[in-house]
Parts: sequence; structure tokens; C-alpha cells
Amino acid sequence: MIRAIIHIDGDAFFASCEQARNPALKDRPVITGKERGIASSMSYEAKRKGVTRGMRLFEIFRVCPDAIVLPSDYEMYSLVSQRFMQIVRRYTSVVEEYSIDECFADISGMDTLLGMPYEQIARRIQSDLYRELGCSFSVGLAPTKVLAKAASKWDKPGGCTVIIHETIHAFLSKISVGNIWGIGPQTASKLRRYGICTALDFITMPENWVRATFAKPFVQLWRELNGQAALAVECGAKKSQESIQKMKTFTPPSDKSDYVFSQLSRNIENACIRARRYGLAAREATFLLRTHDFRHFGIRARFTKATAFPDKIIHVMESMFSDIFHPRCLYRASGVVLSRLTADVSSQLDLFGDYLRIEKMSRLYSAVDAMDRKFGKHTVFAASSMAAQREPQHTGERAQDAWRLKHLLKGETQRRHVNIPLLASVR
Repeated sequence: MIRAIIHIDGDAFFASCEQARNPALKDRPVITGKERGIASSMSYEAKRKGVTRGMRLFEIFRVCPDAIVLPSDYEMYSLVSQRFMQIVRRYTSVVEEYSIDECFADISGMDTLLGMPYEQIARRIQSDLYRELGCSFSVGLAPTKVLAKAASKWDKPGGCTVIIHETIHAFLSKISVGNIWGIGPQTASKLRRYGICTALDFITMPENWVRATFAKPFVQLWRELNGQAALAVECGAKKSQESIQKMKTFTPPSDKSDYVFSQLSRNIENACIRARRYGLAAREATFLLRTHDFRHFGIRARFTKATAFPDKIIHVMESMFSDIFHPRCLYRASGVVLSRLTADVSSQLDLFGDYLRIEKMSRLYSAVDAMDRKFGKHTVFAASSMAAQREPQHTGERAQDAWRLKHLLKGETQRRHVNIPLLASVR
């Protein structure tokens, strides 16, 4: 290979983390998402018994009576993810953190430096991850990112699939065009109307036809599938995103407007914390409510100036809340999506005299963020979020705390933890 890209993908990552932490759960059907009332992640033992993502609790126990359903422990999963990326960076500094449980790594030229073939490097990384984290990962090795991602999906769980230029056509002949990264259901349907059913059918079409029929991203996709590098491995942690979404369920469902408003207010604060972390501001926000019978109500607001200040967004939401909240309805979740994100330049002087007010707000939220980092998230919060902050998010059978919260180390609190995931089976 002139260029060697590996894609590493966690196998049922959240459930795998729980099994790694508690060896007694090995080879048992483990499901996370108890606090939401639906399956968020399932071990392969649970998948084989028919449990699927988004399945409700009563459906889970109907198809898998011996299921072990646990509350999600996102802090622990995030810490394991950080260790995952650190292990991969032992072999190359060119690592793209694509999501919490997957990454791309460019190991081109590392065969000479490390004194081993590319496939051996890929298998060594896979072995290190399992030995040190106790979690299974699938690996794909190929000349391009798109091919590497297709390879990692081919032999799950725990597989290591290698594609070289000479085997591209044979491999893609077995892959449905709809299973290629970047091709959604609508594009796949359009391709099938042209008689293109497999990935091989797509890459054997002339490039001029692809350019005339599809937008630029699909031309890049066509090149990548043909083994021509068109997408770079972007180093470092993800610094920006197209939108920021925060959605939380609560139990029992509520028809109290003040409580539902408070839940929505806290989601806005959480979304703004992330926006400020990335140095972003939103020009648009969508507010969402989900009823007990899974109906959705939403409304969109646009701002004259991009903002990452929750007080401004909460004020706008307050004036629109009655349009999506209907009395006598039971609500079980609320959420917000910040979109049309831009670099936060709110502190720049403007022509309308808002500079001093914006500068004061910037200093205020800088102090809030500093306190959160030191003492834990939501040390300081908006008064409108009081009910959501002070009352348990869940009561009844869903109120079980994640294992990490019940096993605090000396000096820790519910809001302030040290960065140790506490994996019991780490070797």
C-alpha cells in the first residue's frame, strides 16, 4: 500500500464497557438505557436474541427474559473512549476521533518505522485495546477512509479485514450500495433506479457520469471507493460540529408546565456549555417536547445575532413555550437543537452599543464555566432550571444510578469525579 488507513470501531461499545467493568456480565445479554426506558446499546448476546436499538423495556423482556438492563454511564464511556484514542496514538499521531467509539488512523510509512507490516500494526492495536480496556473492537485496513470503514463493518465483532488495491472489486461486489458510508436511503434508491445495486456497480460507472449526476461529496466517495485518496484523516479531537443537540427523558411523565419548562431550560444550558467549549454560537434553535405516547412537538427560533448565552435562548423559548406545551398532555422528554453554528465573535464591538452588555455576559459565563470545571457541571445554573436540577431525573424502576455514581472515590462528589473509568477487568 502507498497509503494505509485503518478504521477502528467499538463492538456494542457501551454494553462492552459494562461487561469489561463487571466480568460477571461476560457472555450475558446486557442492554444499556434503563434510564430512558429503551435500548441504547446491546451486547451481541442480546442482539442474537432479537433485541434492537430503541426497543422499549417491555419489548426487551418479551424477546429476552434474561436480559440485564443497566442505566447508561456516559461519563465512564467517555473516559474509556479517551484511553482508546491514547492507545491508538502510540502507533501514529495522525488520528481522527470520528465518534466516541470509532476513529480513523493514518499509518502510512509506519511499517518501516515500526518494523512490521501494516496488517500486523492493525492487529497489534486491536490486541492492545482488548488487553488494556477489556472491550472488543473491529478493524478495517485499506488505502482510503471509505474503504477502511467498509472493511471494519464487514467482520463484526472482533474482526480485522484488510483491503488492498487488487481486492477492491471483489470486496465491493459483496457490499450493497446502501451500506456504504455517506450513501443514505434516498441516494441508494436513486442509484438503484440506474441499476446500481452494489458498491462495485457504483465504482465502475464513469467518473464524468458521477459528476453530472451527483454533488461533489459523491464524486469524492466514488474516488475513495476506487482506492484514490480524496478524504484526509483529520488530526486531533473534533473542534466543531454542524449542530448541537441535547435531549433528556424524565420519569414519571409530567403535565406540569413549570417542571417541563425547567427540563427544557436545563437542556438549553447543557447545549450552550458545549457551544462555548467549541467557541461556537448559534443563529437558530429548535425546541422539542415528546409526549408519553411518543408524539413530538417542536418550534424553531432564529436569533438576530448568534449566541451561546443560555439566558437569551431561554428568554426566547419562554415566549414560544405555550405553542408547543399543551395542558393535559403527559410529557416524558424535552430537548433543544442549536444550529446554524458560527465562530463566536460576540465580544467584537458593534454599531448598536451592545458591546458592554455582551462583554459582561462573556465574563459571567467564563466564570460559570471555570466553576463547572473546578467543582462539577451545573455548580451554577439558571433559576429556570431549578426544578430539573433539584428533583431526580427519574423515579421508580428507572431511578437506578449508574455503577460509577454509586462507587465514588475519596474526595469525589456526584458532580465532581476524577478521570478514572474504574474498569474492574482491566488487565
